[in-house]
Amino acid sequence: MIVVDSNVLAYLYLPSEHTPAAEALLQRDADWAAPVLWRSEFRNILAGYMRRGTLTCDHACLIQREAEALMAGTEFEVESAAVLDLVRQSDCSAYDCEFIALADKLGTSLVTLDRKLLKAFPTRAVSLTTTA
Repeated sequence: MIVVDSNVLAYLYLPSEHTPAAEALLQRDADWAAPVLWRSEFRNILAGYMRRGTLTCDHACLIQREAEALMAGTEFEVESAAVLDLVRQSDCSAYDCEFIALADKLGTSLVTLDRKLLKAFPTRAVSLTTTA
């Protein structure tokens, strides 16, 4: 099991230069986990595509349902104290620290392209580009 951030999920469903790496990661390890927060972050990403006119609301809803199906059973709550302790140790947002807190809780890595997370937590965060 690995923890993936919301952008890795987005790369899987929304074509970008990072889509091949996200697809390769899923092929190698399909057991993805995330804090429940991923749903809101993912909806916000979809909202941006809708506002730019590159996704209809119906298509965005379909992508959201597909992503939720992929993540079913592997969404977790994280302890506030753990998140806030990680915030104290870094310059990362509490939102981002939720993903690190979950990786800590599960004893696994967070796959991300977030430079702040990669720099602040080099023993827990790994780059999507190095996992491909």
